[in-house]
Amino acid sequence: MPAILQCACGHRVEVKDDLVGRSIKCPNCGTPNTVTAADQAAPAAGDPAFQRDKYLMKQQLMTIAEKYDIADEAGNLILFAERPRHFFQGLLAAFAGCAVWIVMLVALFQLDEAFRSPTGSPVWVDVVATVVFLGSFPAAIYAIVKLAPLRHTTIYRDEESRQKLVEILQDQKVAFITATYSVKDADGKAIAKFRKNYLYNLIRKRWHVLSPSGQVLFVAMEDSIVLALLRRVLGPFFGLLRTNFVINQGGEDGPTVGEFNRKMTLFDKYVLDLTDDRIRALDRRLAVALGVMLDTGERR
Repeated sequence: MPAILQCACGHRVEVKDDLVGRSIKCPNCGTPNTVTAADQAAPAAGDPAFQRDKYLMKQQLMTIAEKYDIADEAGNLILFAERPRHFFQGLLAAFAGCAVWIVMLVALFQLDEAFRSPTGSPVWVDVVATVVFLGSFPAAIYAIVKLAPLRHTTIYRDEESRQKLVEILQDQKVAFITATYSVKDADGKAIAKFRKNYLYNLIRKRWHVLSPSGQVLFVAMEDSIVLALLRRVLGPFFGLLRTNFVINQGGEDGPTVGEFNRKMTLFDKYVLDLTDDRIRALDRRLAVALGVMLDTGERR
């Protein structure tokens, strides 16, 4: 039976059983903790729904928002996730961007009309007109981004969305290289941060799970570099190259603690399997939140 170093910061790691009773500093935050036997370790944090090792996820159909039903291994619904699309607010942002672009073009034509003469327009008018024309595009984009909503994801205990358990907050409206998401518990306390790099995704998709202090705790990545490259060339290939992920502790080369696999079905159904994580080093709240983002955050 292994021993466990368990810290209040949420870090759990398996250590040698001869260290039971000794005080060891947490590698995550540096706080001294007493090593306990596995059967004496405190249960993982959160709602009882997060005390499982396997979760079945299914995206709901015919809904405006992205919604997921999350069940236990027996198929009993235990959690519900939702990521609103904010359709009308997004439409308003698009209209605002178009309006800014049209207003700047109208101003450009009026300027040209006011200073037009048989001998041509003054040089400074041409310069201003060029600046206004070129600036109309970034101005329109800025208006769209400014008014566009952030798309946060929430995990609820009930289908009516009354009991919030976990929030995944989108940190940036536009991320050109790296996107980050802040994960908070039901009380609004930060428990982790998710990070993905779009450049990495060109070769092999990766999501990093970071502690609130920024240390890499886990990495979820496509199950194989060879399969990842084949997917870039052939796509899903009639479902035979479904995008699956492995979850490793500590980094890409760390031990595998879980898998997130898409089932061979017509619609989006997934299995989050954490049975290899015997000591539950991966907080199940983070695992479920990560599973939702591996689908909706990757637009699969």
